[in-house]
Amino acid sequence: MIEIEHLTKEFRIPVREKGKFAAVRSLFSGSYTVRRAVDDLSFQVAEGEIVGFIGKNGAGKSTTIKMLSGILKPTSGHVTVNGIRPFEHRMENAKQIGVVFGQKTQLWWDVPLIESYRLLREIYQIDPDTYRQNLDRYIPMLGLTDVLNQPVRQMSLGQRVKSDIAAALLHNPKILFLDEPTIGVDVVSKKYLHDFIVSVNREKGTTILLTTHDMADMEKLCTRVVVIDDGHLMYDGNLDDMIRRFGSTRSLMVEFERPIANFPVPGAVLTRSEGNRKWYSFDRFESTPMDLLGTIGKQHAIHDIEVIEPQLEMIVRNLYEKK
Repeated sequence: MIEIEHLTKEFRIPVREKGKFAAVRSLFSGSYTVRRAVDDLSFQVAEGEIVGFIGKNGAGKSTTIKMLSGILKPTSGHVTVNGIRPFEHRMENAKQIGVVFGQKTQLWWDVPLIESYRLLREIYQIDPDTYRQNLDRYIPMLGLTDVLNQPVRQMSLGQRVKSDIAAALLHNPKILFLDEPTIGVDVVSKKYLHDFIVSVNREKGTTILLTTHDMADMEKLCTRVVVIDDGHLMYDGNLDDMIRRFGSTRSLMVEFERPIANFPVPGAVLTRSEGNRKWYSFDRFESTPMDLLGTIGKQHAIHDIEVIEPQLEMIVRNLYEKK
């Protein structure tokens, strides 16, 4: 469905002159530096897959998405989306994809949400039956019934993101690009979004490429991840395998019945102590939460526990360091 082979994207950045009238001289100097945002990148995405596309800020994720959507032209390399070269056939490509770029909305700010949807129906020339079926399906699923006739500017961030994702799917695209779709979104809205994206993927076989910094997004939606750094491919494989290899350290929070002094726990390291609570880090391959609780419970009465998985940023950082 998506094929990327030796993809490269370079940007020319003008060199600013120094001194008096520097801005004017810069216009005519012709000097520039070259920044390579994507560097010899290759990977494929099969039809119906949900793939997490991750990396630190500036790694080249958004640049790659923009080349896949036809916004940017590659400097070199080969890229096709369902057999179409995006930049060469932008209109044809636009008809088969849906795109959501974080907090950049495609909805019209001052008009009711339903009017934005009606305009998109005309832009994509969606037949009336498909439009009505999708609207009747997506609006209740995303909890947007009460805001359908409300101006977009009056919506919360979570409502706007959900509305944007529904808008991107009205024309039944074969491929959906989601670039940081849940950034700043509340927990309840994230739950709606996770369930909705999984349902669309299962029911319609929509291929989804997701960029995110949120570990919950990855765990709920993806089984495979592609990690890039400075435009290079760092990892392409199973999410659980990546967590096992680069995120082996977990944490256990134990809340005791009363404050107690620090004490050693075999197989774990005390990292934090606060009131009745203590946090222990441990290696998932050397100890289990039950092992630790068995040891701790023999010495002190336990009121509550929480097992804390490593954050995505930490896993990716470990991957970078080991690579």
